Amino acid sequence: MSASGGTKAIVAALAANLAIAVAKFVAFLFSNSSSMLAESVHSLADSGNQALLLLGGKKAKREATAEHPFGYGRERYIYAFLVSIVLFSVGGMFALYEGYEKIKHPHEIEAWYWPVGVLVFAIIAETFSFRTAIKESNVLRGNKSWTEFVRHAKAPELPVVLLEDLGALVGLILALGGVGLALITGDGVWDGIGTLCIGVLLILIAIVLAAETKSLLLGESAGAEEVEKIAQAVVDGDTVTRVIHMRTLHLGPEELLVAAKIAVQHDDTAIEVANAINAAEARIREAVPIARVIYLEPDIYSEAEAAKGADPEAAPGGPTAPAEH
Repeated sequence: MSASGGTKAIVAALAANLAIAVAKFVAFLFSNSSSMLAESVHSLADSGNQALLLLGGKKAKREATAEHPFGYGRERYIYAFLVSIVLFSVGGMFALYEGYEKIKHPHEIEAWYWPVGVLVFAIIAETFSFRTAIKESNVLRGNKSWTEFVRHAKAPELPVVLLEDLGALVGLILALGGVGLALITGDGVWDGIGTLCIGVLLILIAIVLAAETKSLLLGESAGAEEVEKIAQAVVDGDTVTRVIHMRTLHLGPEELLVAAKIAVQHDDTAIEVANAINAAEARIREAVPIARVIYLEPDIYSEAEAAKGADPEAAPGGPTAPAEH
């Protein structure tokens, strides 16, 4: 994910959510609607989440140190994981509590035009934010489905913003439905039911975000396409004859570590092997520019040794193994 694309989507979502949060809270003060209060907290939590994503992106740009020699790229994963926690605790759990209280102690919605007007405004603003996130994501998504994009994206910001905006739009529709039914029936219980639905929605989205960012935090390999490009780039057919086994690891969304044992000719000199390794590293970086940390170990390939165990090329993270998520 390009930094500019992610930042643009985050800033658009932040601006929309701040404006919506203020409008929703004003509507709550005039109408006393629990759905509006839950949505106010939801938008406030979303605003905080976008601020966390921006902070994570800034911290990830720090230079590597002796204590952290591979840099701080994973800061973006950490802050994305914090987003899921905030969404679950501040947004989802509060909405469940507020919905329960409203069902237990229902009361009539006052000044109905405030919540209805604000919800319509919020839907328009969130649609603009969602449209921006979709536009930025399409640049990177390619032929992948939206589910595949969210599950396999190495940069967490756009999937987070996409799910947040989707949840916000669905939550606004639920809030509008709860307020509308409460107004039509004169029963404030519907307002509380709408609030409960918003809480369940936010918790489900938070669980999905937590699961995906946890996988990134644990350390994911490069995608199958990148692994294949690296494997092809290593072999020159002369000095380097094959990849014996290989491991890849994302040090951050835009930084990849590559470690491989490569087969060289048994009669090659040390200078020839060293030159071949340097050339292979250059080819890897040209084929996959985010491969910035590369360790290649030369060895002599033995058919007999390979026959004793599992196919080394089928090992996890090997050139023919699919990337796990």
